[in-house]
Amino acid sequence: MLVNILIGLAVIIMVFLIVAALKPAAFRVARTAVIDAPAEDVFAHVNDFRKWATWSPFEKFDPAMRKTYEGAPAGAGTAYSWAGNRSAGEGRATITESRPSELIRIQLDFVRPFAGTSIAEFDFKPENGRTAVTWSLAGENNFVCRVIGLFVSTDKMCGKMFDSGLADLKKIVESKS
Repeated sequence: MLVNILIGLAVIIMVFLIVAALKPAAFRVARTAVIDAPAEDVFAHVNDFRKWATWSPFEKFDPAMRKTYEGAPAGAGTAYSWAGNRSAGEGRATITESRPSELIRIQLDFVRPFAGTSIAEFDFKPENGRTAVTWSLAGENNFVCRVIGLFVSTDKMCGKMFDSGLADLKKIVESKS
């Protein structure tokens, strides 16, 4: 009887691992908000990592997080490293492309809790004095992340944070306009 239970459990685990292995490795999460301000005003708050503390939801994970900044104050080549508690993790963000009032592309190199590299983008689309900002994240999930993805939706988890960050960015930029 015990042997049958162990065999059944092994089969269930094997099916579970096969399902995880067959999940797509690539992921993309995107959220958009319309901000009642010109694109250049919104762009300035994203293009400078030092301003992220006022709106980024990731900055709230650990108020005592250690942060270092490298390079110019803003734009391509600017880098930001962080190390914090378990929720904040550790990593580095580098602006790889910065087209004023149009696009910011950031390479994210995560060290912990999971090592990996992703690309974040901020697209700015002017609309009658307002700006539609789309914040997206794309990358590849390793096998462990695909297993976790069977229980936790990357889109829902990151999407909530993106919505929160964009809402805070909207409040800050609109209060200064």
